[in-house]
Amino acid sequence: MLGRKPRDKAQIPVALTEPRSPMAESFRTLRTNINYAAVDREIKIILVTSPHMGEGKSTASANLGVVLAQTGQETLLVDCDLRKPMLHKIFALANQKGLTNLLTETLLLEELVQPTQQDKLQVLTSGPIPPNPAEMLASRRMANLLDELRSSYERIIIDTTPIEAVTDAIVLSSQVDGVLLVVDSGRTPIQIARDARDKLARANAHILGIVLNRIKRDSNGYYHYYYYHYSER
Repeated sequence: MLGRKPRDKAQIPVALTEPRSPMAESFRTLRTNINYAAVDREIKIILVTSPHMGEGKSTASANLGVVLAQTGQETLLVDCDLRKPMLHKIFALANQKGLTNLLTETLLLEELVQPTQQDKLQVLTSGPIPPNPAEMLASRRMANLLDELRSSYERIIIDTTPIEAVTDAIVLSSQVDGVLLVVDSGRTPIQIARDARDKLARANAHILGIVLNRIKRDSNGYYHYYYYHYSER
């Protein structure tokens, strides 16, 4: 098993540390809405991205993974942000080896996934940052890995790069069952969010919805996540 790093309590997902908080409840609502979206089609692999850096996509990925695992589903978080990976920091995990090693070496998935504090939740960290992230994510080996994950886990959450910076998220978006776009409600211009949504649509991605981050909704100063469904109709 890969070694753990000292844990920074500030980065542990709120769905673990404060399960009764309004923010944790927001993620459970998000989970419910995703389940409703799965009525007509299987939503097993979910990609999480954002228009820009710093909008909370990795935090959203981590908390969504926690609340899915809390229902008893075997869940895997995969860090496909091969430029600025964050999941190993959020869960205080080692990152000497991970996804990039799995794609370039003869290793088994079970050798690289790491457990978390949440039962039923594992993480596949990014591994060493490669010189060619987009090409690696577009490779046949990545496509084969996604097929392997489908047969090994009930839910897979993929945290990937922001859309406006590089093409990595677009490359993966058509290979997953659904995409969540995380948007900072107080910082991201509406047009930038629309541009990101349109790029995903042009790639034939199945956009599940928008997650609005940092909506201040009560006098205690809590910031919430709010989900709404996207439809082309």
